Amino acid sequence: MAVLADTHLTPRHLTPRERLEALCDPGSVELIRTEVTSLKLGDRAAAGDGVVGGAGLVGGRPVFCYAQDQSFLGGSLGAAHADTIVRILELAGRSGAPVVGFVGSGGARMQEGVAALAGYGRIFRATVALTGKVPQISIISGLSAGGGAYSPALTDFIIMTRSSSMFLTGPGVVREAMGEDVSADELGGPRVHERNGVAQFVVADELAAAGTARDLIGLLADRRAGAGEPTQTVYREAAAGGMAIDPSATVPASPRQVYDVRDVIASIVDAGEYLEVCSGWARNLVTAFARLDGRTVGIIANQARYLGGVLDSDSSAKGARFVTQCNDFGIPMIVLVDTPGFMPGTRQEASGVIRHGATLVRAFAAATVPRVTVILRKSFGGAYITMNSKELGADYVFAWPQSELGVMGAKPAVGIIHRRALAGADDPEGLREQLAAEYAREHLAPSTAAAMGAIDEIIEPVDTRRRLSWALRSLRTH
Repeated sequence: MAVLADTHLTPRHLTPRERLEALCDPGSVELIRTEVTSLKLGDRAAAGDGVVGGAGLVGGRPVFCYAQDQSFLGGSLGAAHADTIVRILELAGRSGAPVVGFVGSGGARMQEGVAALAGYGRIFRATVALTGKVPQISIISGLSAGGGAYSPALTDFIIMTRSSSMFLTGPGVVREAMGEDVSADELGGPRVHERNGVAQFVVADELAAAGTARDLIGLLADRRAGAGEPTQTVYREAAAGGMAIDPSATVPASPRQVYDVRDVIASIVDAGEYLEVCSGWARNLVTAFARLDGRTVGIIANQARYLGGVLDSDSSAKGARFVTQCNDFGIPMIVLVDTPGFMPGTRQEASGVIRHGATLVRAFAAATVPRVTVILRKSFGGAYITMNSKELGADYVFAWPQSELGVMGAKPAVGIIHRRALAGADDPEGLREQLAAEYAREHLAPSTAAAMGAIDEIIEPVDTRRRLSWALRSLRTH
């Protein structure tokens, strides 16, 4: 999705006040607690105690925000500094407005000792109290260490700029304690946290970060917006004849051929636009926000382009977090399924794939928002159940005509069921092909699943958007 930032500021290192102005609508920012100062630093005290907090509008919607000032004692957190952030969080909770924090802090202020640590404790508690109630977004705009890394980790979304870094212990401590000589970027730069899932977005600079935050706020705030009927004006129709786009054009029939599921997503959402979350982590699963008929939806999709769309520990953890966020914020979900199952092997078992897979099962089973699944090509084994199956409470499950559903693919299945016959056959490969075709027709066809009620309808790919739109409208309660 294109960044929608409309700030008038030019790219450079921004002051705390300019960061809030870049985030909010022009002229809408009002500051609070501007005169507060630390009581323990004497002549070194400064108005605001190293943080600027306030309220403004983003796309006309109320938002509370703050920005730490690394030019004052490295953005370190003292008692008065913490009080301002806690006050912002409390006001957001009372109003139900999102919170955006520009975080850049060396951690607890050593000159204030336990009082500084207590300040982080108050921030942690206030942040957790808002979890699932209002969206909380952290923008890492500098170096964030210790509590300055823990604090954003408790929020819903972290946006890192290319020049930022975050870690619990800095390079100096690592060098002394572990004997490792490492830079701040190598230890906790954006490339590190993009790959491990700590940062949901990595962008060029603070202006791009403000734009991404604006996009997020718009999507999360628009979850109940939109008209009651399909909005054809926002649907990217095929150029020829105004016909609906056929998403199957990007999906090869052979399950061994790869494709980019993001092309399928673009074919069914408004204007072909979506905002992908955690694009650099667990790339075998795509999670994204988009709009369908003007309303925000969360999309969870197996990505055949990476590892064939298999589920593993990381993708399960990624999916579970996103499903929980969608449910917390009342966002309906669309699940696009094309997976051969869970990744086998000692490495996955050692990494806790059972635990992480169960977390994804729990997230789907506990969700109460509308959920619609479309099986694109295949859905096998435990992954069939896990990916928002009817048995886990999916409201509707659709399948494309050529899709397959079952315990495993036809060839592996007949290799187990008919291993003796295959071992004694004159032409084992020919027999395997024959038996596999018979097994697929009898056990894997979507019509078999539809007959037992596991699938609500077999739909043509070209009708996917229309059927999703109908399904979500039929489940709408407000």
